[in-house]
Amino acid sequence: MGSAMTRRARKPVIAYVLIAVKPRREYDVFDALKQFQEIKDALITYGEWDIVARVEVKTFEELDKVLYHIRRVDGVEYTATLIGV
Repeated sequence: MGSAMTRRARKPVIAYVLIAVKPRREYDVFDALKQFQEIKDALITYGEWDIVARVEVKTFEELDKVLYHIRRVDGVEYTATLIGV
């Protein structure tokens, strides 16, 4: 078989990051997250998590770097990450 048939296109790593934010800081954090080109979508939510962000990168190493920077945004208390398969 030709090599084009045996190679698989590498799928992006897609993760949903659940973000808990300090009280009354949701919009500040949301605006800061807009600066991340890897964040393809984000929503302010009600409930245990204040923001849900959809991250798309090429590798797990890139995801690790993005998560590090998200956690350093002023106002972020903690996060949880759901990685798509």
